[in-house]
Order: sequence, then structure tokens, then C-alpha cells
Amino acid sequence: MTRIFVFFLPALFLFGCAAQKSTVKTSVPNDSTIDLLGDKDFNPSAEALDQFINGSLAEAKGDYAEAIIDYQDALRVNPKPGIYFALAKNYFYLNKLSLALENSRKAVALDSTKIDFYNLLSDIYSAGKQFDSAAVVLNKLIQLDSSDVDAYYKLARIYEENKPLSAINIYNKITEMVGPDWNVLIRVAELYGTLGNFDKAAASINQLLTIDPSNTALQKLLAEYYQRDKKYDSAMKIINEIIDLYPEDLDARERKAQIYIDEDKWKEAADQYSFILQRPGIPFEAKMRIGATYFEQSLKDSTLTPVTKKFFEAIDKDTTNWMVKMYLGAIAINEKNDSAAIKEFKSATNLASWNVEAWVRLGGLYFDNHKYEDAAKVMDEAIKSFPEDFRVNLILGLSLAQSNKNEEAKTYLKKAVDLEPKDLNALSAYSFTLSQLKENDDAIIYLKKALAISPDDVNLLGTLGLIYDAQKNWTKCDSVYSRALQLDSANALVNNNYAYSLSERGIKLDEALRMSKIALKLDSANSAYLDTMGWIYFKMGNYTEAKNYVQKALTVGGEKPDILDHLGDIEFKMGNKDKAKSIWKKALDMDKNNNDLKEKIEKGIS
Repeated sequence: MTRIFVFFLPALFLFGCAAQKSTVKTSVPNDSTIDLLGDKDFNPSAEALDQFINGSLAEAKGDYAEAIIDYQDALRVNPKPGIYFALAKNYFYLNKLSLALENSRKAVALDSTKIDFYNLLSDIYSAGKQFDSAAVVLNKLIQLDSSDVDAYYKLARIYEENKPLSAINIYNKITEMVGPDWNVLIRVAELYGTLGNFDKAAASINQLLTIDPSNTALQKLLAEYYQRDKKYDSAMKIINEIIDLYPEDLDARERKAQIYIDEDKWKEAADQYSFILQRPGIPFEAKMRIGATYFEQSLKDSTLTPVTKKFFEAIDKDTTNWMVKMYLGAIAINEKNDSAAIKEFKSATNLASWNVEAWVRLGGLYFDNHKYEDAAKVMDEAIKSFPEDFRVNLILGLSLAQSNKNEEAKTYLKKAVDLEPKDLNALSAYSFTLSQLKENDDAIIYLKKALAISPDDVNLLGTLGLIYDAQKNWTKCDSVYSRALQLDSANALVNNNYAYSLSERGIKLDEALRMSKIALKLDSANSAYLDTMGWIYFKMGNYTEAKNYVQKALTVGGEKPDILDHLGDIEFKMGNKDKAKSIWKKALDMDKNNNDLKEKIEKGIS
């Protein structure tokens, strides 16, 4: 509510307004004027009263600077609280807050019974953003006059930001004093919503609906609070009633769709969005938001791909925008229709050959959703038009690396490093890919370049430790891993890799077991971490526990040659030699160049 505060002056307008400063001679002051001066038992001099009245007349005309001069003259003769108050008020009008505050505080100090004095002082504090001081003053004012509704309003607004519960209590007090008030109830609902108390926020809106039961904006707000409180049936009931009355209310239909989405009912929500997309005048940006949201969800739930395709085909009929073609191409990839995808991507490049952002956005979206092969397909098209773009090279290289196509990835990651020599992602990805290709000396060079930029990067240190481990450079390996764990003792990957390195060497097995437990506590379903734990137990001679963890690793992560190799070793040590050979053969089928496996099949293990 916009509230108007009026400072009442004595009935001085009877004197009229002169064109220039005039002096009004008055021998006997009236009661209201003396009251403003702050002392009914004191008869001021005619000079002080004349100056005060002249100041009041100047103030009434909006000549605040002239009023200040007159009030200062009056103050020199009689330093009364009412004159300090008037002086403070005019300084406040001129936004001279320090002078207004000084005089306002003097007025209150001289007369602590005047409501107007406290009101002005609180306003000055608030204007100067000294809200705590303003609140202290308003609380004193309320002690003087507990029926001052304006004071409660001011205090509640001050409390809203930092003391929302106190603000709510005050607003409730106002409601007790004046009855249900639209603006008060709205503020209470918003505060409860901010605090996450959607039930009480809804209660406030319900009170408002008793004032205006047909207000659809209020009904939608009530539905929103029910939705945020996960009371979807209540929210849906309200929205359905609105749609029954107003079928073309697109905002209500979108709210209905959002409720369905919160309930993970994407197909039901699609019906509402289809209705919206068919309406004329829907902005292109709004249509794209709907389509893009469904596309992203379709990457997690492929059953939504047909719905998503339908949306973009509908949008495509009304526009030639390149972004629509990009999404249609991506949908074709999801449908394994590469020829259709290439056609749509070519249309996109023809429409916006200059725009690399779409490719980067789309490739990044696939990559972030762990669809690395699809990301590689998109970026393979992009690289044809943008061979010198850093992001295109990086995303393509990363996608290929994640698909275990390290030799191909190497080319694009090297290009990315050449284009941006100080980019940590590029340096890290390139060095890791080199290590996967057993090009460890070069990998170390690029890792050290990355560490020169970010010496405390635990992930970089972890990768460097992994490379030193592969080189059997144990001293540097242990040093790097120890440094990484000093920086982040709870890092799951570093704990696991260091533990595995120690177990492979057969040293510090108790320490390796401790680190392995840390890693598994942080990620109990990680097959590599489960395998590490099993291998440590194997090295300790606890074959039963070793087999338990390695079998869990195979269950969680599927059959992998290195984990099958470990299981074969465990079975062999448990006396199940034929079973061990069978497992080793399965591992060799998956890793045909593994000479260690061939030797085990022929000779067993000692």
C-alpha cells in the first residue's frame, strides 16, 4: 500500500503568501503554534515567534532553504524542540541527511513525548539506510502510541529483509488492528514464501480471496504456493477451474504443464504445451524454451524424443531460424538417423554459416549428458566450418577421449592447446590423453605447464601421480599423491589411485586400505574403487574379502578385462585353477594383446 504521510502545520495559511519575505508582527501566539514550539507554559518572545511563523510560510511555499534561515534565526533566540523539529524536516526535504539527523535528535532529546518527532527521526534514519536505528526509534514510538498503524507498517518493512519472522508478527498485529488488508496479506504471503513456509503463504492468499474471490491472479498465486508445497492436487484443482472458465488463458495452461512436470508427468505436460504452441502470437523465444526444455529431458528419457520432435517440427513451420534446424538435427541423431541429421545441420549452417555458438551449445549439451559419441558426431560437423575454433576442437577432442578414441582425440586436443596455451581444461585433457597413449614424457610436460598456472589443482596432481605410477617412478609418484592429499584429504579419486598404486607394489597395505575405504565411502557404487579394495585384500591374503569386492565391481560396472584378470588371480589362489583359467581367457578375449594374461593361462601364477 502506498501511504501518504502529511506533516500538519498550524493554521498559518490565513496570512496568505507574500511575493517576498515579510515579517508578521504577532504579540500573542496562539496555542497550536506554542505547542509546536514544544512548551505551552512558555511564552516566547515576539521575535522568535515571528521568525518561526515566517519559516512556516516559506516551508508551505516549498522554499525550504529560506525556511531553514528563518528557523535558525528563531532557534538563536529560543532553542525549542519544535524549532529543531521544523529545521530537521526542511533539511530532510533538501536531502541533507546529516543536518536533518542532528536537529531531529535534538528535538527528541528536548521533548521525548512527541509522536511527530519520532516519525521524522525514523524517516531520516531509513533514508540514510540506518535501518537498525530507525527500528529502535519506531519501537519507542509504538511504546508511546500503540495504536499508530503507520509506525507498525514502517517497522514491518524495515524487518522484512533481515528479520522476516518479526515482520510477519507485526503485519499480523496490523491485521488485528485494522482487519484484513490487501497489501498486508500480500506481504505476509511473500515473506512466508521466502522462508519456504508455503502452507502459511497459501493461508494468507486464501484470506485475500475472501476479499476478492474472483481474482484469477490471486488464484494462480495460490496454486503456485500449493505447487511449491508439493500439494499438486490442490494446485491442479485451482488451475483446472481457471481453464474451465478461460480456456485461452495460456498462463494457466503453462502453470498446469509445470505442475505435471513437477510430478514428472512430461507427456501430460506436453499436451498443454502443444495447445500453447498452436496459438497465434506466441513469441519465438517462448516456443524455443519449451522445445529446448523437452530436448534436454529427452536426453535422459528417450520416450520423449517423439514429443520433442513434434514440437520442433511445429516451430519449424513458422520460422526459418537456424536454431530449430540444429535441434531437429540433434533429434535425428537421437533417432540414429544420421542422414537426416546431416541434412538439418547443413540447413543450419546455410542459414547461419557465421554462427559457431549453436554448435558449441549443442555439442556441450550432449557432452554434459555423457552422450560422448553423439557429441563427437555434432562437433565433427562443426569442425568442417570452424577448424580454428578453440571450443569446437576441445569438445570434439574431449568427446573422442571419453569414447576411448584417444588417437583421434589427440589431434583435436593438441589443436585446442595450440589455440589456448593457458587453458587448464585443454592442457589437462591433452596430457591425460597422451598418458593413455603411453606417451608419458610428453604428458608430463603438458601437465607441468598446467600446474605452473594452477599449482594446487588436485585433479592435475592426481593425473601426474598416475603417470609417474605408470613409469614406476615411485618416489615422484608418492610425492605428488601426498601433495594432492594434503590439499584435499577426502578426494575419492586420488585416494583410490594412490591406494591401488601401493597395493600393486605390495607396500603400506594398511594405509592403502584406509585410503580405499575413504574412496568407497564417497562413491560406494564405483566399480574401479570396489576393484581396488578387492585387490588390496588380495595382497593381504584375505581372498574371501577380495573375491567379494571384485565380484561387486563386476556387478556394478560390467565385465572389464583388468577386473576379470583380478578375479582370475583370486580364484587361482583359492585353489580354483580351472575356473581361474576360464576367467583369464574371457579377459584375453577382450584384451587380445595382453601378454601377462597369456602367460597366466599357460603357467598360472606363483
